[in-house]
Amino acid sequence: MGIFDPSEIFQFAIRIEENGEKFYREMAQKLDDTTVKQLFSALADEEVKHRKAYQEMVSKIEQYEPFESFPGEYFEYLRAYADNNIFSADMMKKEMAKIDDPSSALAFAMQRELDSILYYTEAKKLVAENYRQLIDQIIEEERKHYVKLSGCKKSTDAACVSG
Repeated sequence: MGIFDPSEIFQFAIRIEENGEKFYREMAQKLDDTTVKQLFSALADEEVKHRKAYQEMVSKIEQYEPFESFPGEYFEYLRAYADNNIFSADMMKKEMAKIDDPSSALAFAMQRELDSILYYTEAKKLVAENYRQLIDQIIEEERKHYVKLSGCKKSTDAACVSG
């Protein structure tokens, strides 16, 4: 068995997806660019699907009961950790206040997706071999988001240069 129980990794993933959905929805409302609004709305919807898929994965993993002083303490810690990484609430507030154009919103989102990929790539090493394929599925979903964001950023930046 690895250092982390696989359910821990999926608990992180669920929280990251929740925070990602919030970011994408808020930015879709804030920005005027129709293409970026549509992309961010679609990504928010995908985050919801991913969260549900990860919740399903957690339910299929054998129960993990860490030592706790009170019920839920450990997973509250995991959620707090996830909130302070990748799509943290404070970081989102500060960064979203600075974002006023599609290009910077896309760049911020791309960096968060890369941070997620790096986190899961490292986390995969910490779980038992038989769970690594599940972590690979998460990584693949994050890569798909990055590719979508990158493609949109290229076209948005080209429109800004030519326009």
